[in-house]
Amino acid sequence: METVLVIGAARSGIAVSKLLLKNGYHVILTDSNKVNEKSELESLGIEVYDEGHPDCLKEKKYAFIVKNPGIPYRVPFVHYFVEQNAKIYTEIEVAYRYAKNFDYAAVTGTDGKTTVTTLLFEMLNRQKKSLVAGNIGTPLCELALEYTDTNYNVALELSNFQLLGIETFRPHVSTVTNLAPDHLDYMDSLEAYFESKMRIYENTNADDYFIRNVDDENVVKYAQNIPCHVIDFSLKRKDVDLYKDDQYAYYKDTQLFKLSDLKIVGEFNCGNAMMASCMAYLMGVSLFNIQEVIREFSGVEHRIEYVDTIDNVRFYNDSKATNTHAACAGLSAFEKNVILLCGGKDKHISFDDLKQYDAVVKKCISFGQTKDKFKDIFSNQVSVETMRDAFEKAVLFAKPGDIVLLCPACSSFDQFKNYEIRGEIFKEMVHDYASKRNEE
Repeated sequence: METVLVIGAARSGIAVSKLLLKNGYHVILTDSNKVNEKSELESLGIEVYDEGHPDCLKEKKYAFIVKNPGIPYRVPFVHYFVEQNAKIYTEIEVAYRYAKNFDYAAVTGTDGKTTVTTLLFEMLNRQKKSLVAGNIGTPLCELALEYTDTNYNVALELSNFQLLGIETFRPHVSTVTNLAPDHLDYMDSLEAYFESKMRIYENTNADDYFIRNVDDENVVKYAQNIPCHVIDFSLKRKDVDLYKDDQYAYYKDTQLFKLSDLKIVGEFNCGNAMMASCMAYLMGVSLFNIQEVIREFSGVEHRIEYVDTIDNVRFYNDSKATNTHAACAGLSAFEKNVILLCGGKDKHISFDDLKQYDAVVKKCISFGQTKDKFKDIFSNQVSVETMRDAFEKAVLFAKPGDIVLLCPACSSFDQFKNYEIRGEIFKEMVHDYASKRNEE
């Protein structure tokens, strides 16, 4: 019996361990933290080492290693196996090998992944029972364990971390939404980050499709030698396959949807809807079902999510804007009077691109580790310690017609566990503020 080492016992690590066990491997699972499910996993026959990685694990022979995508390759325990030229996969590759009844529409990119994937899933699921997995929250291995009897279309959001660990994974339709600097605290270089995204189509063939965003110069530069059909997409040009005019979005001569039916704000969200619609169409979804979803879709939580209007001040939660490029997209959805709440963990990315929105930002209130890095970006800026401090200043400053926008341009990890919790806390602040105003 061959042995596999799984590094990282988060939700995906536990799922991949169970899937490998089911398929005849002896599984060793190790985590630097305590594994709460240790007794259950050991009762199944999985060998578990928690609260550290003992050296004895380096002495065993493994068929391959599965690494949690969030663990950098330079972490000493992982780097030991890198130096040994061991095969190191992520759970996406393992699930792909065993879930033979799944057909994939895969989405990666710096920004917009979740919106495109969520819209795509809604369209696929409207046509027939479908699944959604990956970076959006559910490990693909969990679905591979649960759904074994029927063919399913799967909308799959992939981070570059997940793509670094594939070998044979092949989606039928895929796209890279855009490319902008991100994760430079994890990757060796910006070029390595961009190149990792392009792995999404490396195993495709002439039966498959890749949507290429030709408006993005980085995508055009790095998306080369594509082995499948290429569908060029643009919000600006009409000499491409996927385009729009003043009224409709088109794939070649086919009207995908009416632009006025879109509820989500911002030109970039029109592009997200176009990519999702084209992918769904290529996966066999009818135009009727695509257009029904377009009319109903009100957006993704934490992505320019409307929260409330209080005293004629609108509040939006864009906590998922964890880098400069995403923050630019968020700010581009508004014309003026934005009270911007931003800041968080320093990912060593320049904020200079945000300067173009100085006239849109009435007041910048920055918080967290990067709070002082916005002093040279916006004319009217103030630094505070926490998001609560920023919120309290924002509501004091806001006047009727203003927009209070949480759009951090940074990851959450200096003060919050993840961007979702940051967004939820922001929304709680808004709702608490609304309650107080109603009581006055």
